[in-house]
Amino acid sequence: MDNLLGLLKQNARLSIKELAVLLNQSEEVVAKALEAYEKQGIIKGYQAVLNYEKLDNAPVFALIELKVQPKKELGFQEIADRVMALEEVEDVYLMAGNYDLAVFVKGKTMQEVAMFVAKRLSTLDSVLSTATHFVLTKYKQDGVILKDEEKKELRGQMVV
Repeated sequence: MDNLLGLLKQNARLSIKELAVLLNQSEEVVAKALEAYEKQGIIKGYQAVLNYEKLDNAPVFALIELKVQPKKELGFQEIADRVMALEEVEDVYLMAGNYDLAVFVKGKTMQEVAMFVAKRLSTLDSVLSTATHFVLTKYKQDGVILKDEEKKELRGQMVV
């Protein structure tokens, strides 16, 4: 990965000036590179990684495995587009293995997620079956360690 992209992946809040210093480049060169990456669709956006467990009323996350029947000449894209359009859906991945699509969803409660799967996701044309796995704890997300308190407690202790 390009050094500029690597720095942004670690900290998207770095200014063009800071990036230029870190890369030993001019601000103009860095700004043009960023603009080019955005126009090419390499950079799709800038986001903060949130530790939802520290928030009041933390949402519930689930991974739903979907087995689907791809459409002739459209493959998996048509069903992926319909799944992505659902507001509860955070991420969608085409998978190799026992299921076709990995769908990550967010809801207010486990019941809300279960109803979403039962009434909206599993009823889509082309969906053959679903398997829902609720996320109990996020330890690391997008390369960021979220559970650092427990890690600090274990420092200095010998684990046998």
